[in-house]
Amino acid sequence: PIWRRNWPGIRAMSAQVIDGKSVAADVRADVAKAVSQLPGQPSLAVVLVGEDPASQVYVRNKVRQTEEVGMVSVHHRLPDTASQADVETLIATLNADQSVDGI
Repeated sequence: PIWRRNWPGIRAMSAQVIDGKSVAADVRADVAKAVSQLPGQPSLAVVLVGEDPASQVYVRNKVRQTEEVGMVSVHHRLPDTASQADVETLIATLNADQSVDGI
């Protein structure tokens, strides 16, 4: 094949089908186990600005997955009319909140 002439050190590989749902379940199980061994319950905050349906689905799934592995999920919604300053103020507040481990 032509690619062998262009990249002589590259060998052909066969494709391997990966079961994404199974891999994701294994990762979540590993995370849940690690979370259960922590001295406290981690807390993750989500900030959603506006009413974009795709973003709402994404956030809803992240909230569910966060809670499934034993973490606290804190959800903040701002209207699509929120200013840059409004968003920055909320993020600064979350950064200063000792009970929030990630945003």
